[in-house]
Amino acid sequence: MDALAALERSGARTVPWDEARAARHDLVLTASPKGEPRALSGPRVLLPHGAGFNKAVGGEGSPRLPSGLDPHYLLAGGRPWASLHALAHEDQLSRLAEHCPPAAARATVVGDPTLDRMLASLAHREDYRRALGTGARRLVVLSSTWGPESLLARRPELPGELIGRLPHDAYQLALVLHPNEHSRIGAFDLSRQLAPALRAGLVLAGPYEEWAALLVAADGTVTDHGSTALYAAALGRPVVGAYDGGSELLPGSPMARLLGLAPRLRTPAELPELLEAAEALDTRACAEAAFALPGQALPRLRGALYELLGLRPRAVPAAPRPLPGPAAPPPAPVAFAVRAEVRGHRVGVTRLPPTTSEPVHHLAAEHPGADGRLLQSASVLWRRPGPGPAPHSAHSSTWTAAGWTAQVLEEAPQCGTAAVLITPERCLLRHRSAGTLSVRVEPYRSAGRVVRADAAAVVSAVHAWLGGTSRGVPPVSLVCEAGPLTVRVEVGPADGADLDYEL
Repeated sequence: MDALAALERSGARTVPWDEARAARHDLVLTASPKGEPRALSGPRVLLPHGAGFNKAVGGEGSPRLPSGLDPHYLLAGGRPWASLHALAHEDQLSRLAEHCPPAAARATVVGDPTLDRMLASLAHREDYRRALGTGARRLVVLSSTWGPESLLARRPELPGELIGRLPHDAYQLALVLHPNEHSRIGAFDLSRQLAPALRAGLVLAGPYEEWAALLVAADGTVTDHGSTALYAAALGRPVVGAYDGGSELLPGSPMARLLGLAPRLRTPAELPELLEAAEALDTRACAEAAFALPGQALPRLRGALYELLGLRPRAVPAAPRPLPGPAAPPPAPVAFAVRAEVRGHRVGVTRLPPTTSEPVHHLAAEHPGADGRLLQSASVLWRRPGPGPAPHSAHSSTWTAAGWTAQVLEEAPQCGTAAVLITPERCLLRHRSAGTLSVRVEPYRSAGRVVRADAAAVVSAVHAWLGGTSRGVPPVSLVCEAGPLTVRVEVGPADGADLDYEL
């Protein structure tokens, strides 16, 4: 179904299978030797699929042979059914010649079109990160292939464990799942199985194009034996292995060499240290054993296809299209367990999911987005401005920031601080004993960049400072540390514009 949805989005015309079998085609393109491509008449071309041939799948084809090199799939009646077999690397041609000489006689090396799209998208890396809301955080992609030895099959709890240990303001976690698993499990069951991690900020990449954009945006990858990590290595991204072993990975393959070099993740707590270790390694040589001729795949492939058709290639250059950005930003978490460390006028905050077992200072939740249980137990409640009254409404009723914060403290006796996040740099905060305050957050500036901290993290820092035994009297300047960012915060008496701000 996902493949049909991708075709629908592309505007491609689809025909019934029986009609396709009955027709004569000028060219048949397929990325897999499995299925029934040989049932279609016309010149057939087998395109590069994935990052080479790294796995053997038990229970089908020839034992211990990857399907991409298996005569069981490449021959029909002892002859190759493909008129052209396009490969991504010279080593793949040598391996094909070893396992299936008739198919190798019709093979040519063109490179990898998917990698070329990623390379052409590097200039859009910051756009992808902006669409994801990554900011100054490190984006870590968790990559899982399909089948019984995949990461998600072997360690289904890992996404939740990682996002429960990685501080929200320092890391963003994304899951890239093989399209086979997207189709097998389905979007509904995936969202149900991953619900706690998704609520805590996990990004679930779409199976078509979006996964590649996330690799371009990523700062590191945690992977099983699926070949997605070879694309990450080709982009120079750090790779951490999380494959528990088995019979599918072929010794000596590029993926086996990559996993042999990469540090291995055993427990979630190790990940920050392992990412640092992986950054010191150069794994691009492993990727170079899977991808040849970077940047040349489309012109080479077009030349081979036109030659097969007996036509002269067009004079217009064949250039890879940059990948589209993520379809929509992931929903932000609406509640955090906050660990706060107050050191004079410097406050460090670490925000984790509310289900964490780590010791924390307080619970903070967004009103009204968090569920009732969290709203009833949170020490800090914050609210972001709403969209305003309907454009053609004759009647409206709107809280002011002063009115809403006062109402919250009246209705929620457990709440010590209520705040309206007017902008990323401006908040109105009402503390149960310190009164109503205006908070100004200076953005972090470095090397020509302006990076803003999440105002909700700053509110938790101010709440922790106001509750300390050495609390002074505002106005006061604080320094808030949230993940990699250190920002200056000015806390003073509430001004009229903040008090009267309409939500």
